[in-house]
Amino acid sequence: MTQHHSKPQLVVLGEDWGQHPSSTQHLIKRLLPDYPVLWVNSIGLRRPRFNLRDITRIVRKLGAVVQRAAPASQLAPSQSQSQGQHQVQAQQMPEILPPLALPLPGSRLAGKINGHWLAAQIRRRLPKLDRPLLWISLPSAVDLIGKLGERAVIYYCGDDFSALAGVDHQAIAHCEARLVAQADLILVASPALASRFPPHKTRLLSHGVDLDLFMPPQPRPADLPCGRPIAGFYGSLSEWIDVPLLAETARALPHWDLVLIGPKQTDLSALEGIPNIHLLGPRPHHTLAAYAQHWQVSLLPFVDNAQIRACNPLKLREYLAVGRPIVSTDFPALAGYRELVHLPRAGDNLAHAINQAACDGPRQNWFQANEWEALTEQGGRQGRQQRVAGQSWDDKAADLKSWLAAIC
Repeated sequence: MTQHHSKPQLVVLGEDWGQHPSSTQHLIKRLLPDYPVLWVNSIGLRRPRFNLRDITRIVRKLGAVVQRAAPASQLAPSQSQSQGQHQVQAQQMPEILPPLALPLPGSRLAGKINGHWLAAQIRRRLPKLDRPLLWISLPSAVDLIGKLGERAVIYYCGDDFSALAGVDHQAIAHCEARLVAQADLILVASPALASRFPPHKTRLLSHGVDLDLFMPPQPRPADLPCGRPIAGFYGSLSEWIDVPLLAETARALPHWDLVLIGPKQTDLSALEGIPNIHLLGPRPHHTLAAYAQHWQVSLLPFVDNAQIRACNPLKLREYLAVGRPIVSTDFPALAGYRELVHLPRAGDNLAHAINQAACDGPRQNWFQANEWEALTEQGGRQGRQQRVAGQSWDDKAADLKSWLAAIC
């Protein structure tokens, strides 16, 4: 960190930098002009399993430790250069520390070892470390508290870990309880999360949206199917996606294409052989706005489970910023936005809601008589975009900076 800053150093323990555009990363990017930041990659939320996915992750993380590829300017071109196509991602990036740690949350011995081990790695990276702010987004890093001489501890809680899949719930609940007791400031992404923590030190910092990315018109991606209206979704294709519902919807709407963008992380065999379903695979985050701007309806096809009832998806606000109609299954985070989202009514299905969202119930032969881009070109777009116009990540970061200043 060679830049001159007037603010204290900020040590952040979060998920692996660049793996997905999390709320923590959106916020930290906007603190970089004021705070020197060291980002410490994840030490895990559960013990690894002997499967291909976990082994691949272990190999990747060990490779990062060996390389110690710190500044984002030294990332592989596929990450740093592609991200540089967008203004926010082209900003100065934090130093990144791939840590060496024992992925054993819940083990007291491993926790003590990790606390001292992480502190040593951080001090080796930052030999002039001087009473930093310690920001923890993953409770498994709680054992680092008190080992850096930090002036304050911030817990950023963007998820209900008790509802997340792939988490050692008992171990992380214990870590979180210790973290909450020791934190000076707790930041939460939703009122439901806020209700779980001491009100005197908890602040609501709801998710924002990158307006500069999602609102300006962008050219149509070449790999979007042509000739029919499109209902689209981007995000991880995981167990919280209602795959049978998507298959049913595609069959009920043969005159529509369903486009799904994202990595496959669950069984999608129910979608195989359906000609109007298009699995495009993952795409860089900075390209997603272009896809969403050129389909007719944005989808949130979630199952009803504990994780979805606790979630607060970033893409809801991103979809609103794009301005296209949104069709969704119901879940609590829609509160405050339901009048802007099309939900299937009792007795109706998702296919009916898509038709209603696109053109308020098209009459027979409407689709054959009109261009697909005429669908929803103006209807409701301004209302959706105006709802999130004051919810940019820059606005959220301004609130965050004032809270950080108060504890420095």
